[in-house]
Amino acid sequence: MTVTSGPKVQEKSGRGWWKTEILRLYSGLVLMLFLTLHLINHSLGLISLEAMEAGRLLFIGIWRSLPGTVILLLAMIVHILLTSAKLLTHRSFRRIPPKEIVQITLGLAIPPLMIGHIVGTRIAHENFGIDDSYTYVLYVVWVATPIQALLQTAGLIVAWSHGCLGLHFWLRLKPWYEKAYPFLYTTALILPILALTGFLVSANEVEFLARDTAWQTQLFQNLNLTQEDFAWAYRVRDNGLYGMIAALGLLLLSRLFWFIHFRKERLVTVHYPEGKDVSAPPGTTVLDISKQGGIPHASVCGGRGRCSTCRIRIIEGADTLAPPSDKELAVLKRVGAIEGTRLACQVPVMADMSVVPLLPDKASHKHSFAKPAYLQGREKDIAILFADLRAFTKFSEDKLPYDVVFVINQYFRHMGEAIESTGGHLDKFIGDGVMALFGLDDDPAVAAQKALQGAKAMADALEVMNTNLKSDLGEPLRIGIGIHMGHVIIGEMGYGKATSVTAIGDAVNTASRLEAMNKDYKSQLIFSDRIAVEAGFTGPTQKEEVLVRGRKSPLNIHVVQSASELKL
Repeated sequence: MTVTSGPKVQEKSGRGWWKTEILRLYSGLVLMLFLTLHLINHSLGLISLEAMEAGRLLFIGIWRSLPGTVILLLAMIVHILLTSAKLLTHRSFRRIPPKEIVQITLGLAIPPLMIGHIVGTRIAHENFGIDDSYTYVLYVVWVATPIQALLQTAGLIVAWSHGCLGLHFWLRLKPWYEKAYPFLYTTALILPILALTGFLVSANEVEFLARDTAWQTQLFQNLNLTQEDFAWAYRVRDNGLYGMIAALGLLLLSRLFWFIHFRKERLVTVHYPEGKDVSAPPGTTVLDISKQGGIPHASVCGGRGRCSTCRIRIIEGADTLAPPSDKELAVLKRVGAIEGTRLACQVPVMADMSVVPLLPDKASHKHSFAKPAYLQGREKDIAILFADLRAFTKFSEDKLPYDVVFVINQYFRHMGEAIESTGGHLDKFIGDGVMALFGLDDDPAVAAQKALQGAKAMADALEVMNTNLKSDLGEPLRIGIGIHMGHVIIGEMGYGKATSVTAIGDAVNTASRLEAMNKDYKSQLIFSDRIAVEAGFTGPTQKEEVLVRGRKSPLNIHVVQSASELKL
């Protein structure tokens, strides 16, 4: 009864967590838009003080209107509250990635750095009716209290860096971001530099004007502020700082609470491959347990449930889990995950379980994009083509290494282009051999037709290559090609950089055996009768019935002396 009720609660909280993440994201985007327009306004100082003021009138026309004020105030409150709630409920900071620690630290530094500026501009405007023009602001922070210039400059850089990191963590999962990154990165560097430079140029202009006593007198008369007004503003600032200190203390107390809470709770254990076990309090996600136990586990988005790189397969204990939330289902569907896959960051562990991470711990943001379903493992009837150069070892013995590499690369290029131009997938080069797959996304009839077209294209390309390299080869290169169709398992297989889309099964071995039979028949192409039937091929060939090593029953084959002469 306890196990059943627990997951249901977790399911609801998971959906609520998704909504809070979206609210936090959108509120952050509003604040980033505000900051971007503010920096652009500062940049106008490179033109003149009057240009800055003209830009300010447009800026406050947007953000001090009733809709702009409501949106900005709500965004600020929502972002602060949701971020604070996330920090307070975070069970451990030890395993948070360093780059996210930097973003959190920058975010915590923004309020104390900027509170003086906020009180001296918007709050003073609303409470005293002062015109917080750029002339007023630049005089206060540059001439009257230079320390404020330093604080506001630091605050601007900190706020911009915090926002840019947040945007990067969000956008890096978008397919288009990799191409846009250089432009966005350049903009992120140039805009604050332009803003600070514009601020400095106009500040020097105000400093020059402030040398005139009459100008200063007129400025203070226009402000019409009393000592009581200044004292009130300082009290507001100080009370704000005290509130921030209290919030920081509450955050520290939350660490103590979780420490005591963890010690009271019974532990659950997650079993990983290679006999590694990690125990943690119930309700901890699989990803957090991996981090706490030092288990390498990919998580590009930092456990926000966006990237899918933390996905796992649950071997034991799946019946103790709540169904996936809407957010988790959406992410898994986006990447075409097979049934039984879960996101480690979205799976709270309520009882002992066994899991297997599906991606290497060095997985990048590219693994979060949608891929064809067959990459994760699929059974399908496809056509497999093998090709091999004849007597290339003898050719290599009489040539310099440079010449051998040059010729083999030319051969691979011509064969690869021929395969890809006819809709095949170039699986791998094996020594001087080639393996290609046809029909990963096609039905068997189309796959067989494309495979025969690929064989013909390869033979034609070899003739072109022999003609172009006649003076280098001595004698023409010859190849043998074998094609067969059958039921195989296809998917991404391998390790690290050696991972590729390939196929395994009896049909693969048979295609390789057919390629080798070209030596016996002194032919260029041999394909099975299954290929001929599926492709509807009725052209002239030498038909044979042969025993293929590894198969019990005979196989009907078609022998073609020259693949270039295929009538397709």
